[in-house]
Amino acid sequence: MHRSLAWLIGASLFILLLPSGPNLANPLDEPGKPPGEAQETRATETIVLAGGCFWCLESDLEKLPGVVEAVSGYSGGRVANPTYKDVSSGRTGHREVVQVTFDGQVLPLEELLQVFWRNIDPLDDGGQFCDRGEQYTSAIFVENIQQQQVAEASLEALQAQFTDQAIATPILPAAPFYPAEDYHQNYAKNNTITYSYYRFRCGRDRRLKQLWDSSMDG
Repeated sequence: MHRSLAWLIGASLFILLLPSGPNLANPLDEPGKPPGEAQETRATETIVLAGGCFWCLESDLEKLPGVVEAVSGYSGGRVANPTYKDVSSGRTGHREVVQVTFDGQVLPLEELLQVFWRNIDPLDDGGQFCDRGEQYTSAIFVENIQQQQVAEASLEALQAQFTDQAIATPILPAAPFYPAEDYHQNYAKNNTITYSYYRFRCGRDRRLKQLWDSSMDG
């Protein structure tokens, strides 16, 4: 189980500033609205994405223009209202996930999924980075046929980049979403040192750089 007391003790010693990881999210530029312009009411869409540690995926995705909200939580399991302790045990069948609410006029689902892929290891079927077990495996939970079609096309395009390895990220029907405990929400913002230490020690950015630099070269 990750983020144990050992992580917190190590974080207290992590006093040197780390160089920032690769900017894999590549947020889209969004021109600001002129002062005083009336805000339009736009329809939003929601999708649930699993990519290992929800602290990291939430932090990566909430930076994107067009993302209205990113909420850490649990989905895909066999019991109602699981706790972090339940999920991290690996016995409930839930994954750590992020529920992303976004404005499709600003950030189409196709583009959101491109960012999602570049912030996970889609080749890993045993977890993500240092976090191992079903609860940390990646997945896309789709709510309707339109999301499924977009997700399938996105996965096919990704598979074309990795012709010698199978993509391990499944596309699954939406399941009940349970928000994680309050202390997990906005963890990267509220616990900068602990989060930076965890992300560095888990090797997330090192693996992402290796994976995606390699795919671009190929």
